[in-house]
Amino acid sequence: MNPAQLLSHFDRIGEAPDAIPRLRRFILDLAVRGKLVEQDPRDEPASELLKRIHAERDRHSTDGTVRKNKVNRQVDIEEMPFELPKSWVQASLGEVSRYGLPEKVASNKEITANTWVVDLEDIEKDSSRLIERVLSVSRMFRSSKTRFKKGDVLFGKLRPYLNKVVVADAEGVCTTEIVPVRGFSDMSPEYIRLVLKSPLTMKRVDRLMYGMKMPRLGTEDALALNFPLPPLAEQHRIVAKVDELMALCDRLEAAQAERESRRDRLVASSLHHLNNGADADAFQEHARFYFNHLPRLTTRADHIKQLRQTILNLAVRGKLVPQDPNDEPTSELLKRIQAEKAQLVKEGKIRPEKLPLPARADELDFELKPGWQAARISEILVELQTGPFGSSLHQSDYQKGGIPVINPASIKNERLVPVESMTVGPKTLERLATFKLREGDIVMARRGEMGRCAFVTKQEHGWLCGTGSLILRLPKFVFPNFFVTLIGSPFVREYLGGSAVGATMQNLNQSILLNLVIGLPPLAEQHRIVAKVDELMALCDKLETQLSTTQSESQKLMKAVLHDALSV
Repeated sequence: MNPAQLLSHFDRIGEAPDAIPRLRRFILDLAVRGKLVEQDPRDEPASELLKRIHAERDRHSTDGTVRKNKVNRQVDIEEMPFELPKSWVQASLGEVSRYGLPEKVASNKEITANTWVVDLEDIEKDSSRLIERVLSVSRMFRSSKTRFKKGDVLFGKLRPYLNKVVVADAEGVCTTEIVPVRGFSDMSPEYIRLVLKSPLTMKRVDRLMYGMKMPRLGTEDALALNFPLPPLAEQHRIVAKVDELMALCDRLEAAQAERESRRDRLVASSLHHLNNGADADAFQEHARFYFNHLPRLTTRADHIKQLRQTILNLAVRGKLVPQDPNDEPTSELLKRIQAEKAQLVKEGKIRPEKLPLPARADELDFELKPGWQAARISEILVELQTGPFGSSLHQSDYQKGGIPVINPASIKNERLVPVESMTVGPKTLERLATFKLREGDIVMARRGEMGRCAFVTKQEHGWLCGTGSLILRLPKFVFPNFFVTLIGSPFVREYLGGSAVGATMQNLNQSILLNLVIGLPPLAEQHRIVAKVDELMALCDKLETQLSTTQSESQKLMKAVLHDALSV
């Protein structure tokens, strides 16, 4: 594998999330190793260039334009992590350049109104693209600045991991957190720039920078940075090749962004038609198109998240499975529910309730399917109970290894997951026995991401409902799994989120939930809907696994390709 062959693999490695940024770093790595362009035996060796650099440096050290520092030596061979070509020499940044120039400017009064004033915020991280060019007339400053000339390399020493390094195309002044670097003996400033941006420098900088809130690179550490020095002619060839390959990366990045943009528009359009299409034939056509092209349309995690939401949205609107005219209509189902609740009242198991206002179909934003009926949540619940008040549970009630207390943090992916620190002992459980969960209950979060809910299984029977949760009990004629699907759907989540009360912490009160109007399908259709949702969610799980595998394989392939390219 040679470096040129890397690009032929880009279609395969391009699925890795960080493919192009890694490719850019790889190009710079090849450049400073002497592997990007061939060496020319006719070039004057870098050892001769370094002699002239030392001589020029010695001349300037006497006139004060070069600071006297401890670094004026060849870097030990052990300090360079790779072998350089024979025509190159190992040096340090302090040997080959003036790092930090002595001329300071105290205020705007010492410069013209059209002087370029550079701050770190003007430079984009990683790309080092100049975001904005600000003149002195628009940027007043009180603290001192450093003068620089056209061709100086401006290196951001504050938070150096942001990799802000530019070659000045005009003279100006810069913040003292930017250090002008000027090479000796006509060294290529663009080559100095790519060395400072290379993985060689960035890895060393990560180890050397100091300070927690405002990490920076100290001057002596900067002067000692490894600097692979090629012949002067080769420096220019390297810069030209880097520019060529970076331009190719720009084109690859733009093409990749355009592909993703087109795919996003197609996904958004397809899902929009699925969610909002009224015509049955058109809906079936869009559904066939989307599900036939799922692997090509779902290339990111957010695509699959959108698909999951669409599945739930279609489910609660009656668009996921066909209606069966033989199903008992929901109007009869509601009568059965009312009869069951009346019997429970008669037996003293629940309290009589105030009859709600009848739900109207026009309160929904979709047309009800045949056999469906509009209903309020209050009509289809046997009981709604909040967890104990905060004053009922004290810190001293919690004990390790006890019975789990279910709060919003315990509700994850429609399952109840106990929190180790949130368990109580038998005495507390007995005192709060009315808040114990029963198999078949539904627990809903009433704060935070409201609407999260989970079905209580036999395993969780007897656990305790916490302060931040609600217990919902359903009649025999509502399928609990359908209710969980309903609550997880986008339109219910939007209702619960938009109608929440409370300023410091949003809390969902019972009346808001009970007043919610939903479309209720026949019981048989509820079971068919849940079966279809489970089938499609399993497909989403599979797509997520495939996506993760593809990205992982792309990353492994990229790592292998880069390793092979560096080994030549």
